[in-house]
Amino acid sequence: MMKVLLVGLGLVLLSMVALAGPERRTEGNRTVEGVPPIGQVASDRIARYSNIRSAGFRSWHPSGNSLLISSRFGDTRQLHTVSQPLGARHQITFFKEPVGGGWFSPVRGQNVLMFTRDSGGDENHQIFRLDLATGDSRQMTVNGSRNSGVSWSNDGRFIAYMSNRDDAKRFDVWVSEADKPETARILVRGTGFYWSPGAWSPDNSSLVVDQTISAVNTRAFVVNVATGDMTRVGPPDEIADYGFADFSRDGTSLYVASDLGMEFSKLRRIDLATGDMETITDEIDWGIANFAMSHDRKRLAFVTNEDGISKLYLLNTRTHAYKRVREIPQGVIGGVTFSPDDRRLSMTLGKANSPADVFVYNLRKRALTRWTQSEVGGLDPETFVDASLVHYPTWDTVAGKPRMIPAFVYRPHSGAKAQSGQHAVMISIHGGPEGQVRPSFSSRVQALVNELGVVVITPNVRGSAGYGKTYIGLDNGLKREDSVRDIGALLDWINTQPDMDPDRVGVIGGSYGGYMVLAALTHYSDRIKAGVEYVGISNFVTFLRNTSDYRRDHRRQEYGDERKQEVFDYLNRTAPINNVARIKAPLFVLQGANDPRVPASESEQIVEKVRENGKDVWYLLFHDEGHGFRKKANQIYSNAAVMAFLEDYL
Repeated sequence: MMKVLLVGLGLVLLSMVALAGPERRTEGNRTVEGVPPIGQVASDRIARYSNIRSAGFRSWHPSGNSLLISSRFGDTRQLHTVSQPLGARHQITFFKEPVGGGWFSPVRGQNVLMFTRDSGGDENHQIFRLDLATGDSRQMTVNGSRNSGVSWSNDGRFIAYMSNRDDAKRFDVWVSEADKPETARILVRGTGFYWSPGAWSPDNSSLVVDQTISAVNTRAFVVNVATGDMTRVGPPDEIADYGFADFSRDGTSLYVASDLGMEFSKLRRIDLATGDMETITDEIDWGIANFAMSHDRKRLAFVTNEDGISKLYLLNTRTHAYKRVREIPQGVIGGVTFSPDDRRLSMTLGKANSPADVFVYNLRKRALTRWTQSEVGGLDPETFVDASLVHYPTWDTVAGKPRMIPAFVYRPHSGAKAQSGQHAVMISIHGGPEGQVRPSFSSRVQALVNELGVVVITPNVRGSAGYGKTYIGLDNGLKREDSVRDIGALLDWINTQPDMDPDRVGVIGGSYGGYMVLAALTHYSDRIKAGVEYVGISNFVTFLRNTSDYRRDHRRQEYGDERKQEVFDYLNRTAPINNVARIKAPLFVLQGANDPRVPASESEQIVEKVRENGKDVWYLLFHDEGHGFRKKANQIYSNAAVMAFLEDYL
């Protein structure tokens, strides 16, 4: 009898251990659960991809003799100056935390700049003034607030920026003397959503200010800096996106990128006195991604986003004639800015098989010169694979034909490991959801392709930006799961590809892409072998309740207002956390403890529920990160852990 009782007690204890799951342990700055020890060999192998550097343009020095760039030499991205093509990078900021934006004073002789930095990924960025002559820096903003979007006046006397210093729930536009933070004052008191400064008028008397309500509703205003009087740009009774904006040479007109009355954003000129609007780029069937005005305001450079590919154009502001710059290789262009003498154009240029670097285009010589050459961690750059653009049919129709979903496919080179001639597949889903995946370099994609022999597919499901405002609205509110069905259609397409193994498909994504991973697992777990989600949303109701105050109303424009019963019921009914019994595939959840966007509670609750359901789940929490992992050591460990997970389950 005693023997039977002991056996029974042993079974109960074993059952309790099984229910408790693996031990949660803290290792320095991270907490892990279910993650096995990562071997040094595997960590070193993946570290090579984490050691890949990139460089991004930030600002011209007012002398025109050097560029301010962002790059990572140590553990985090910092600011550097470069004084000649492929010249040495001189580091000028040295912090444990990464430095974000950087803006030189536009005035020659003022060797100062502003930069932003947060703490532990909390996104409460502070603005600092750095004097390069002395090396002294001074904080311009107040701790505990979030500040960004620095805009220098043309005479270098003032800066404008956005801040929630006065009220954590809203963003105002502040103006301060550039060397006296105590003079900061509210220029525009926000009335909801995000208010941010743009360009100053040529005489510094006015400032463009944007109010961002949603991805398709951004209002533009011209504000008198002395009085605070505001004039709204464009028809006030029509919803439209007013993106980039800058003044004409005489200050009487405004050049804007707007999709007013159209699917795509076009370059417009608006007469500020009459409101008359001229559409300039009507012949281009894609949207304006960004633009820059020359200092003499005689030229304007604009970049289009054409099915994810960037194209650069130059426009004469007197005649409005424009032409494409064909000396730029195919890729993704950002940071376009005229040099102080207006003879050159700087940019960040990245390609799917090459990390982003800084280039300068000579307007007279029509020649593109590389200014930075980022290292690739000792890897052979010839092994990096390029992206192929495809369009696959999904479940609904447009004009009687199947709706086509754009996606980029990364296939291993011939000779990469495969099974029965077919490769495993990872579907990588972008965040946003109003984001857009483009053919820019991803060390994670390259590692998956080259180290695991996996085909990577990055779809732009409905709701993605870049394909018109109808497309971006197809997943709003009660249509949320329509975008998940686009992943089901992609699984069908994979089944038709001879080089892809439909029995070995995984999904990976972050933020909203993390939600999509969880949602895909609740719908298609019988067709998905493994899921990896970073900082993902497991229930939009709890997310909206717990996200930062300043984000809540903005996110309700996309996901729906959970205070309405119909929306509340729909979001709860479809939430992955409430459909966890459908998740059959192994899951890896990664999170930053200081995330102000998707709080760690979203990850904690899905891990707990999946574990209770008896399914395999790994969990990794970094205590010094926020919405994504920015520190090199954390990137190395998390990337190695993800690769180990996929090797085990995919």
